[in-house]
Amino acid sequence: MAFPLPDPMRRALALAREAAVAGEVPVGAVIVRDGEVVAEARNDMRSGNDPSAHAEMLAIRRAAEHLGAGGRLDSCDLWVTLEPCAMCAGAIALARIRRLYFGAPDPKGGAVIHGPRLFSQPTCHHRPEIYGGLGESESAVLLRRFFTDRRE
Repeated sequence: MAFPLPDPMRRALALAREAAVAGEVPVGAVIVRDGEVVAEARNDMRSGNDPSAHAEMLAIRRAAEHLGAGGRLDSCDLWVTLEPCAMCAGAIALARIRRLYFGAPDPKGGAVIHGPRLFSQPTCHHRPEIYGGLGESESAVLLRRFFTDRRE
């Protein structure tokens, strides 16, 4: 029996679709506190000429600004369509995100369950609860379609 995706992941997927339409790698992120969305973003590296403008980074910046919590988001959960890279995983740890929910795993660039497995390192001072695979097939289809279209 299939269960419907939680609202934050459905919104993250919608943001990922927007990113694809804009020519960006289709990744979307949503930050939630107490059941309410406090920030959201999609990848914006190409149009923003900013290699750090990953969906997670932008959402974390917006949430910190919105909440004014000195950059600590320890009561917040992050929903993202792709396993975070090392840069984003580092920002998640520094922001003290409570829970990380992600869609598709990223064997090449991921840093949570792949690559450096940042949250498992002894030098990582904060480890969020991690839940992978939510919306995995939807996220993977968006990514495959995006890169297939680029190769044609």
